[in-house]
Amino acid sequence: MKFFTDTVKVVVGVILVIIGLIGGLIPIFQGWMFGLSGLLLLSSVFPPLKKWVDRLKEKFRRSKEED
Repeated sequence: MKFFTDTVKVVVGVILVIIGLIGGLIPIFQGWMFGLSGLLLLSSVFPPLKKWVDRLKEKFRRSKEED
């Protein structure tokens, strides 16, 4: 069952990242929301991506505390 859920997460995450990249080229379409959602979904499956997302979250938290 874990293999199936991980496969679905990867497929949906890749689709969202692709939509996000396409959305970055179209001025009306907000692609960053889809790209970010895809990265978060993929980070639950790929440990190196999870480390990168965790570093970004920590950096964002620190910048909010400074304000």
